Amino acid sequence: MTTITVQDLKDKMAQNETLNLIDVRELHERQEFNIGGLHIPLGNIQTLQIDDIEHLKEEQVFLYCRSGNRSGIAAMVLETAGFKNVVNVVGGMLAWQG
Repeated sequence: MTTITVQDLKDKMAQNETLNLIDVRELHERQEFNIGGLHIPLGNIQTLQIDDIEHLKEEQVFLYCRSGNRSGIAAMVLETAGFKNVVNVVGGMLAWQG
């Protein structure tokens, strides 16, 4: 797993790069603030309910949550499931809004 800062991710988004963003927060957190990623809660990832992203195994995938902890766990699970290039957004949405 690699990591990226919120600022570096914002820079990529500002350059209109095509990014595979996955939000691993719970639905109520996502409803409060959302940057547009695909929503797959950590619990679903831990139980390998990941059919919606199987096609991304060879792509770079950016995972984020509230603080970066749950997305770090999700990154480890996805790596174990064969994902080749997962990136954890350090600081998560707290850093994004901070």
